[in-house]
Amino acid sequence: MEKTGGLLLPGMEARWVETLGWRPSDRQREMFQSLYERILSGNRRLNLTRITEPEEFWEKHLWDSLRGVVPWLSRGYSHLKIIDIGTGAGFPGLPIAIAIPESEVTLLDSTGKKVAFLQTIVAELGIERAFPVVGRAEAIAQMSEHRETYDLVTLRAVAAASVCAEYSLPLLKMGGTAVLYRGQWTEVEQKEIQRAIGQLGGVLESVEGFETPLSGGVRHCVYLRKVEPTPDRFPRPAGVPAQKPLG
Repeated sequence: MEKTGGLLLPGMEARWVETLGWRPSDRQREMFQSLYERILSGNRRLNLTRITEPEEFWEKHLWDSLRGVVPWLSRGYSHLKIIDIGTGAGFPGLPIAIAIPESEVTLLDSTGKKVAFLQTIVAELGIERAFPVVGRAEAIAQMSEHRETYDLVTLRAVAAASVCAEYSLPLLKMGGTAVLYRGQWTEVEQKEIQRAIGQLGGVLESVEGFETPLSGGVRHCVYLRKVEPTPDRFPRPAGVPAQKPLG
């Protein structure tokens, strides 16, 4: 892929295949490049990310976003209904929407300026099934059009793990999965989330630890499975889950 001027993302063909069992099409690579350029441009106004160098952006925004959904990516799942809570600059939701284009991806954030920026990006990149929405997880999870309707919920750098469980499990349909993107993962966190999900209709399906392919950073993905209906009282009103985590 040739480009005149600007910064060019690395192709990383072998890395995609070796680490994710997947490779982007030419069109998807072009969309990743366009996304990168628009994030860099928007960064001047909105302070979206400190990660701006091409290789670091590839690893920490593109690769990291897709590493969490490998079970769906590598097996060719499509037509999933996904919501990315606290999407910020669109990660991991936008790379997922590009990589699994048949899926419907809701990009949820409480900051109106960021959501307006994402609406522009989605339109400019022609991502037809990505929908930026302003709101809080505690509120939309009590709306019938969202509650228990999603196959997959993603949360990256949002809150403590037990708080993420309360945000995500009410949104999942039965059998759906929440993916919590974490750095380190401790025994204390595991005990806390176990206590929380027992009240929310979920189980801890697995915790996957790995290193990022370029810098060797430690990452974990925590997978929660919805096995019972979430009681109507959850999630609690806005702000309460973070102030008083379940335990």
